[in-house]
Amino acid sequence: MDDKIRQRIRYLQASDGAKLAWAEIGAGPVLVKASNWLSHLEYELESPVWRHWIRFLSERERLVRFDQRGSGMSDWQTPELSFARWVQDLEEVIAAAAPDGKLSLFGISQGASECVAYAARHPERVASIILHGGYARGWARRDAASEREYQAIVDILRVGWGRDTTAIREVFTSRFIPAGSRAQIDWFNELCRRTTSAEIAPQLLLGRAHVDVTDLLDRIQCPTLVLHARHDAVTPIAEGRVLAAGIRGAEFVELDSRNHILQEDEPAWDRFCGAVREFLGGGAAPAEPPGEDRAFAALTARERGILALLTEGLSNAEIAERLTISDKTVRNHISSIFDKLGVWTRTQAMVLARDRGFRG
Repeated sequence: MDDKIRQRIRYLQASDGAKLAWAEIGAGPVLVKASNWLSHLEYELESPVWRHWIRFLSERERLVRFDQRGSGMSDWQTPELSFARWVQDLEEVIAAAAPDGKLSLFGISQGASECVAYAARHPERVASIILHGGYARGWARRDAASEREYQAIVDILRVGWGRDTTAIREVFTSRFIPAGSRAQIDWFNELCRRTTSAEIAPQLLLGRAHVDVTDLLDRIQCPTLVLHARHDAVTPIAEGRVLAAGIRGAEFVELDSRNHILQEDEPAWDRFCGAVREFLGGGAAPAEPPGEDRAFAALTARERGILALLTEGLSNAEIAERLTISDKTVRNHISSIFDKLGVWTRTQAMVLARDRGFRG
């Protein structure tokens, strides 16, 4: 992958009318990242805090991520900000971005709870789960000290989130990357200012307070990897152990870091990447077939299969029958193929595949 990360951003309208922005990057098996505090699909691509995460997670997977309602490029003013609604949003993003087949889930921080809730409801869809810095219990469900600490932060956010000075926001943001550089902390402060309002920020934090999915942990049936920084100031490592102990057969990796969001220059990041690669199957990023043009590198495995059948002259209905999927799914995949290849018609796609050495 070259220095520029290429993504495709789309919108969906949730069942309650809210508009959610979601993006996809890369090609391969689907990896869906649940929403977490805080995100902005475009601004993160410039980020000294998140850019290496996005690059790594999309190096061999088709990474799907979205901005949580109330923040980023999604609607800020929405009918509801609650954990139940966030889980439903995850369901609706997955239905739009990956309607068929198995997928993997990635959850950091509060996103871990969303992944657990989704996997418990839809075990047939989830091939594996990766959780980092996550928790099953929100801060008001742990102990009195945690509740007092976060309630104080909520009060600070109400007073100072919208101010030009960063000092008040930094009381909160510095906990995410305490070992980060000044440039990284400044960027995170600016992310917070850009991605939500002083009115909504406390609501988002309060919405996490009473999350509790501990009773769902034993319903998780797929392989699960739980990673957690030893000195995480946002989510205590004890909460990571609750996840690992509750999910049958989960693998636990303790990382030597103070950062909730691991940074690229620390040894813990290398260990994180190695553990995730091994969990997902190891090996190098998939190579292109010999002699095949790079134009086809962005196609998923499903899209490659459909393009191969398209070049055989099969109609949408015949492709749907061959792959036992719906006509609508075939149309959606073909639209995505055209978008990625920069063509407008089936004939153009067939000619491009023939002339550029596509091997199906």
